[in-house]
Amino acid sequence: MNEPSNIAAALPRIATEAPDRIAMRCPGSRGPDGLARYDVAVTYGQLDARSDAIAAGLAARGVGRGTRTVVMVRPGPDFFALMFALFKAGAVPVLVDPGIDRRALRQCLAEAQAEAFVGIPLAQLARRLLGWATSARVSVTTGGRAWLADATLAQIERAGAGAGPQLADTDPHEVAAILFTSGSTGVPKGVVYRHRHFVAQVAMLGAAFGIEPGGVNLPTFPPFALFDPALGLTSVIPDMDPTRPAQADPRRLHDAIARFGVDQLFGSPALMAVLAAHGRPLPTVRGVMSAGAPVPAEVVTRMRGLLPADARFWTPYGATECLPVAVVEGRELEATRAATEAGAGTCVGRPVPPNEVRIIAITDGAIERWDDARELPSGEVGEITVAGPTATDSYFNRDAQTRLAKIDEATGAGTRVVHRMGDVGYFDSEGRLWFCGRKSHRVETVAGPLYTEQVEPVFNTHSRVRRTALVGIGERGAQVPVLCVELATGVARREWPRIERELRALGAGHAHTAGVDRFLRHPGFPVDIRHNAKIGREKLAEWAARKVSS
Repeated sequence: MNEPSNIAAALPRIATEAPDRIAMRCPGSRGPDGLARYDVAVTYGQLDARSDAIAAGLAARGVGRGTRTVVMVRPGPDFFALMFALFKAGAVPVLVDPGIDRRALRQCLAEAQAEAFVGIPLAQLARRLLGWATSARVSVTTGGRAWLADATLAQIERAGAGAGPQLADTDPHEVAAILFTSGSTGVPKGVVYRHRHFVAQVAMLGAAFGIEPGGVNLPTFPPFALFDPALGLTSVIPDMDPTRPAQADPRRLHDAIARFGVDQLFGSPALMAVLAAHGRPLPTVRGVMSAGAPVPAEVVTRMRGLLPADARFWTPYGATECLPVAVVEGRELEATRAATEAGAGTCVGRPVPPNEVRIIAITDGAIERWDDARELPSGEVGEITVAGPTATDSYFNRDAQTRLAKIDEATGAGTRVVHRMGDVGYFDSEGRLWFCGRKSHRVETVAGPLYTEQVEPVFNTHSRVRRTALVGIGERGAQVPVLCVELATGVARREWPRIERELRALGAGHAHTAGVDRFLRHPGFPVDIRHNAKIGREKLAEWAARKVSS
């Protein structure tokens, strides 16, 4: 009998085959040295039994197939047991990045029209005080008392104990979850994931990165740990705040990696920068994945120097709406570094099979049918589009945004959805995809468009510069390009006039940067909370406009 199309389907299978295999280890208490004891370990058998009991207990409260359920629970045994319970039940977990703006968070929760809300006591208090998820008819807290909710998770679990297997026979097209984007380029949108999307992601990630059952993974972004049971891995939950990876303590990460022989590591570029700066070798790690933002070339080089010679440093390219799209390994990234620093963009590798990635002419309007799009040849910059098994169909309650991001394409088997990434790029003669920046961040000058990832890396090579950001001032088609510059730590303000002259000379030597002749020193770029890397270009553009006009 085939397994249901459900990311949780692998859990009972592995629990039957290897009930005592460790599914996850969690930090638990802390020793006198300040390091976590990792005295909380959950086997596959325990995770399967707990998630069955929670699913049954939730069903008794009316939370079942199709019930949209906000989950605001910290990473740990409760979070993973709850998430697998919801997947098993066919309910629809709603996940919102806790690092987004509070007003945007309230809007996201309102848009989701959740029918249930499961959260830590603090989240339950905020729900009451701030009017979060007012549509929820069932509330559950992970705390010891239910005074802020209808019941505690422990009570729910006890109520469902002994109920037996709860895995629903979900259809591939049923909605499995609503995952809100980070909102780095606007208000976050709820991406509708169907069960087929999750199942395809598991298969594509396993094949692309050579992941085999029995490995030990350190997932520093909790949602990615949900893939581990489906891949037969043991998750070691790191002792860190997952919403602030740049502030992670590398000693704690190294302790977990060494103690449990972690051979796979997933983290944002900010987390990789922490490990790279720490400079301690990682002899057990054989595979690293870093995603969420571009990984600086120097971080890739440093990290590869800390890994065994045969290890792989993968940088998958994708988005919440479609992941993975393409992938590049650190060696190839290093080999293309010179081209990137000369204005070629950032190489993101080759498409992950069976994705079909194509480049179309740039337009800001909706494209209803693929026949209305103009596909571009290799070497020409345009918008990146993806058709494949993980390309999602829609945003929840955002019809206008769905029309802007999705194209219907007729095929021999019917109609499929093509996702517009909102990124610009091109294919080179070797079939590699190059990322040139976000479409919304392009600067449209009289002389033609300028793209952030073809301009900024040229100037970022200056030793006294931490990072730069290209913005445009004025109306599209006649914008004035301005380069905002954040100096490296310790560089005195009095050095700016000399640095500005050197940047001007540096830009004059490259085709994509020759037209940039306005430079503004900025004290510190606004960046996203989670990755500490996605620059708030809209805010910078407003700042630059004020500076230029003053």
